[in-house]
Amino acid sequence: MNETIRKFGYPDTLIRAYDHWVVLLRPQQVTLGSMVLACTEPVRDFHAVSAAGFAELHRAIGDIEHAARALTNYQKINYLMLMMVDPDVHFHVIPRYPAPVSFDGVDFADAGWPGPPALGEVTATDAAANAALVTRLKALWPTP
Repeated sequence: MNETIRKFGYPDTLIRAYDHWVVLLRPQQVTLGSMVLACTEPVRDFHAVSAAGFAELHRAIGDIEHAARALTNYQKINYLMLMMVDPDVHFHVIPRYPAPVSFDGVDFADAGWPGPPALGEVTATDAAANAALVTRLKALWPTP
């Protein structure tokens, strides 16, 4: 796995691995169910992703949206390809909703709603809470 994938907590944050992509729980939860969709190919330019990788992206996005909707009933979902600090091809996936959503007794607000995601405003989670979120998202993931 590339440096970007490891930075986002792989393997502890792994929700689903595909042939060309992995879906990870984003350790800093901007909103409940924030994830990282990262390419496992050795590419740092989006256009360099293989044709097979682009084809598989369709499935990964569908699975992400299915699980995120089941977890949060989001109203919008944002895919942010920033790649300023972490250069390997990846997206930050941020489910968006107008009212706080609860998980294990903790409320997760969308501080940026209805504007852009407030990436600097996160709900604090620890390793146990993140592990519980990974487990829940895995349970919600469509079967292969």
